[in-house]
Amino acid sequence: MTTFRRTILLVEDNEDDAELACMAFRGARLPNPTVHVRDGVEALDYLFGLGEHAARDLSDLPAMMLLDLNLPGLSGLEVLKAVRADERTRHLPVIILTSSNEDRDRLGAYDHFANSYVLKPVNYDQFVAVVLQMGLYWMVLNVPSPIGSQGPGNAV
Repeated sequence: MTTFRRTILLVEDNEDDAELACMAFRGARLPNPTVHVRDGVEALDYLFGLGEHAARDLSDLPAMMLLDLNLPGLSGLEVLKAVRADERTRHLPVIILTSSNEDRDRLGAYDHFANSYVLKPVNYDQFVAVVLQMGLYWMVLNVPSPIGSQGPGNAV
């Protein structure tokens, strides 16, 4: 029997940060595939099966979403609002991973029910360590909501 691994959705416009995050997940030997999208519109397209993601199986929700706030076009906060407004994605764990330490950004994220707010370290080793710890916590230790985690995507 094949075990299905839920994806990690990484919403990050900085290619270097995205590659570091993927390297950290591989280094932690997390078996979950990472889907990297580069802006807020593509994130919502992926989650809701629109545009180039129209053929995607919508019952296969990611296990978690790492979301940058400073994205071109649709901001991370706007993505978070849309995710929380839809029944299908309301319980998706959303971890804000951003360089912004502004009170208004943190407050906006938590006002719209982000599960966590993590500052991106500027140091390479610290960045990899932070992403590694997040991946292990959310993919191994965290017990997801029973709502939105039905079906084959339930396995970690």
